[in-house]
Amino acid sequence: MRELTYAEAIREALSEEMRRDDSVVFLGEDIGVYGGAFGVSRGMLEEFGPVRVRDTPISETAIVGCGVGAAMSGLRPVVEIMFSDFVAVAMDQIVNQAAKARFQFGGQFSVPMVIRTPSGSGTGAAEQHSQSLEAWFVHTPGIKVVTPSTPADAKGMLTTAIRDPNPVLFLEQKLLYRVKGEVPEGEYTIPFGKASVRREGRDVAVITYGRMVQRCLEAADAVAREGIEAEVVDLRSLAPLDRDAIVASAKKCGRVLIVHEACTTGGVGGEIAAIIADSEAFFWLDAPIRRLGGLDSPIPYNRTLEDTVVPRTAGIADALRGLARKGASWPRA
Repeated sequence: MRELTYAEAIREALSEEMRRDDSVVFLGEDIGVYGGAFGVSRGMLEEFGPVRVRDTPISETAIVGCGVGAAMSGLRPVVEIMFSDFVAVAMDQIVNQAAKARFQFGGQFSVPMVIRTPSGSGTGAAEQHSQSLEAWFVHTPGIKVVTPSTPADAKGMLTTAIRDPNPVLFLEQKLLYRVKGEVPEGEYTIPFGKASVRREGRDVAVITYGRMVQRCLEAADAVAREGIEAEVVDLRSLAPLDRDAIVASAKKCGRVLIVHEACTTGGVGGEIAAIIADSEAFFWLDAPIRRLGGLDSPIPYNRTLEDTVVPRTAGIADALRGLARKGASWPRA
């Protein structure tokens, strides 16, 4: 099978959908002439023209607001926010307009809009360009949240997002853009709410998403040499969540490690832990559920400090060792 980078897979999905459906339009800062801040949309202006690939003013409120209005008027806009941190500027448009319009108007309108945005740390872009804010939107009914970790998933899930009648926040971790992977030829979709087991295991269930999937796989390989078999579950979408996959993996392994790049406090990991605790999987646990998230700190500019704020492969491996050892079990009477 051919290989594409994550960025190429996103561009291919968006281009295919624009060729297939004239109602798909693309809006954002520097997406046209410049080709996007991370080069994702290079060549699209030349193919689709300035009416359908529109460079916008530097106003996230205007970009998302235009997208909401366009979606309610019959188009299928894909809007790009240059860094996910800037969704804070457009929170009213996303949370109070896009997410609620269908409910507010009794189903008379839908908002088939995709908000694509680079997320997370690792590029030395400092505290205002490096955050992982997905939990804000998982907490908001009416918007779907997608976090693909591979080029194949990026293409299939973006196609699904563009065709969805609801607003979708499509989070692209910056360090994944250059990652290569096998991508099927032609058009295909991947449903939301269906996790993927990236590695089978029996001792510890590792539940994760986004960039942390690769680090968790590396950590699982490291501890496998010590006889610890970790199962790595890639959630792929956070709203909706694949509750069945979470519960099944927790029951199978009896020990659970939840890993995400976002700050630990208030992160998606807390919801995942609650799903397990509220299910029959709780009675299968041999140890407390452990979360390994980012530090409750802004992201430093210094590269060395930046690397210490989010979970690293070595730290994930240590957490797996701690959970797997006998002393990590629940106290027995």
